[in-house]
Amino acid sequence: MFKSVLVANRGEIARRIFGTARRMGIETVAVHSEADTHAAHVRDADQAILIGPAAARESYLVPEKIIAAAKQTGAEAIHPGYGFLSENAAFAEAVTAAGLIWIGPPPSAIRAMGLKDAAKSLMARAGVPVTPGYLGEDQSPEILAREAARIGYPVLIKAVAGGGGKGMRLVDSADAFAEALASCKREAAASFGDDRVLLETYVSRPRHIEVQVFGDSYGNVVHLFERDCSLQRRHQKVIEEAPAPGMDATTRAAVTAAAVKAAKAVNYVGAGTIEFIADASAGLRPDRIWFMEMNTRLQVEHPVTEMVTGLDLVEWQFRVAAGEKLPLKQDQILMTGHAVEARLYAENPASGFLPSIGRLDAFSLPQGIRVDAGVEAGDVISPFYDPMIAKLIVHGETREEAIADLAEACAEVDIWPVKTNAGFLVRCLENPDFIAGAVDTGLIARNLNTLAATPEPSPEVLATAGWAFREVIERAAAGQPATPWVELLGFRLNAPPLETARVFLGATAVHVPMPLEPSRIVHAPGDDELVVFEAGEAFVFRDNPAIREGGVAAGDGSIRAPMPGRITQLSVKAGDRVTSGQPLLTLEAMKMEHALAAPFDGEVSEVAAELGGQVTEGAVLVKLTAD
Repeated sequence: MFKSVLVANRGEIARRIFGTARRMGIETVAVHSEADTHAAHVRDADQAILIGPAAARESYLVPEKIIAAAKQTGAEAIHPGYGFLSENAAFAEAVTAAGLIWIGPPPSAIRAMGLKDAAKSLMARAGVPVTPGYLGEDQSPEILAREAARIGYPVLIKAVAGGGGKGMRLVDSADAFAEALASCKREAAASFGDDRVLLETYVSRPRHIEVQVFGDSYGNVVHLFERDCSLQRRHQKVIEEAPAPGMDATTRAAVTAAAVKAAKAVNYVGAGTIEFIADASAGLRPDRIWFMEMNTRLQVEHPVTEMVTGLDLVEWQFRVAAGEKLPLKQDQILMTGHAVEARLYAENPASGFLPSIGRLDAFSLPQGIRVDAGVEAGDVISPFYDPMIAKLIVHGETREEAIADLAEACAEVDIWPVKTNAGFLVRCLENPDFIAGAVDTGLIARNLNTLAATPEPSPEVLATAGWAFREVIERAAAGQPATPWVELLGFRLNAPPLETARVFLGATAVHVPMPLEPSRIVHAPGDDELVVFEAGEAFVFRDNPAIREGGVAAGDGSIRAPMPGRITQLSVKAGDRVTSGQPLLTLEAMKMEHALAAPFDGEVSEVAAELGGQVTEGAVLVKLTAD
């Protein structure tokens, strides 16, 4: 076994790998950009090396800098994690050429599975069932539009080099195809440096089923059962679980056998995931499950497999990379109970899931469950990388028990001022269709208005806010310095304190009672602001109405950048007429495209943004005059 490992990654996955390395007595080396100098994964490692500026293309995506860091620190092996260079065959070759151990599959397997069109062709030749579609070399918009019409709408456009839900668009009609294709190609080029796409028929009730496979250098390949990742938003996984609900023994045997066959077809070594799409309109059936793609790396959702098998997949990766055989044979790998994972993101569901950045001043995650976190209290969520905060994972004897426990855990997330999707996760886990196992990739989209809407604060939240105000009054009565809150509460010298207080929740005035004891966790960032947490939501009480969120300042028609980013599309010019909801421009930030739309009918009075230009958070991009 090697004695030291460098993790060519950051955040949650770097910390996860370091944890196994420490348990096995392996020294750890972190690499970091200038933006991550004080990041948690840097603090976790035995050594840390700066490799460049904040932009990933100048740091985490530069193979030469990572290999140089390994040489400088004496690291014997490199683990790429997921994302960044994890599926870059040239990087894998460069690592081994430098005399280092590559903790991943052979470059030939990465190349074989790296391009979706070539991978599907290879799988078809190997006897693995694949979805029908267009895999042609001709990438002209006219040919692609013609092929989409031949396949029949709805059709799915997917980046050939894509992954992680990026470079993917669902198109419902021929009228929308050209715009969706252009957006998909832009995102694919920005994320993968390759704008080629393929087309697939769109399954009306799709389930996303994937199988964890593992191979060693002696030709042995096993599976570690399946996961279900069907609960998605815009092709990004939200909740993952193992085993898949509704999976019978016959279907499981068929899909796991196909996964092993796929891995053997490319002489696979290490951890990999074979992803399938299933038509769930009549339940899971062996003849209605097709190969979709292979991820030649460790998956974000690997913890649910670890929870149901009791195995450490990172340890398996280390052992296989060191030349050992697989630790277990197929009949020795057992599955027990049910595991569910939720991805906690720094994003605001109420404003279209725009990413949220800033310092984690209040930061509390649930206890008693597995939490794979990339940050700690006081850390900063930057605009440069994926906005994942943590993964929350629960194991139970039954699916119902695991779901209930995870919903309770998500409800215990207390984070501020960075906004999170914790409340959204609670509502997803409590959705009746999800609990019943009637899940497909369209469930969230069908219920988005309910799932993404911020609920009204409960009486307990209001009472807790009132209790905090009472504390302020009593401190003032004891002669402590007055604050804006005292003025807000109407504190009266030589008179009893008021029994209720008027405060603002967003832009709405509410009257709250002032009890003697609190019932919720309270965070007070300043004298004029109070945060009360409940069910994963943060309710903010202030002494003045808040400006509306979503990139539009209240009343003045200014479309502002919700975060730093680059303008990738500009659809209007001064003098244009626009209608409410009409896309005005597209901002690329945190590796995703975000469309900003008109909040009302009116006329474009000014365009301050430039196509391709970089903008700062809060910058005015477009000004509108309302009708």
